[in-house]
Amino acid sequence: MHILIVEAPFYTHIAAMQRDGVTEALKAAGATWDVISVPGALEIPAAIAFAEQSGQYDGYVALGCVIRGETYHFEVVAGESARAIMALTLDGLAIGNGILTVENEAQAIARADKTQKNKGGEAAAAALAMVALKQRFA
Repeated sequence: MHILIVEAPFYTHIAAMQRDGVTEALKAAGATWDVISVPGALEIPAAIAFAEQSGQYDGYVALGCVIRGETYHFEVVAGESARAIMALTLDGLAIGNGILTVENEAQAIARADKTQKNKGGEAAAAALAMVALKQRFA
């Protein structure tokens, strides 16, 4: 399987932890991968849609982190990025959604760190499972 990791590395240290969890899980599964970066979580679904047109990838892992702030922006970014990713999955794309939506940096670190909650690794596992399911029904 060849997977595209699409990351929005706004918080670079959190993105690096997430990516470590993803690549470790993909390597353990014998998958190959490429990594691209986009400006923010809202751009992740578009990048996945663009990449899908190339026919190069079996599945995708979306990585980002949205930390609640003082404005409504958090709700928009968290909700719309998730909605757009879900729309792509309903169109038949195999995507593991690893976009963290958290209250603070400590929560983000706990979820990103592969020695703690390892949500990147979980997103990779979800992508691989969905690729396998898609192939089963092809």
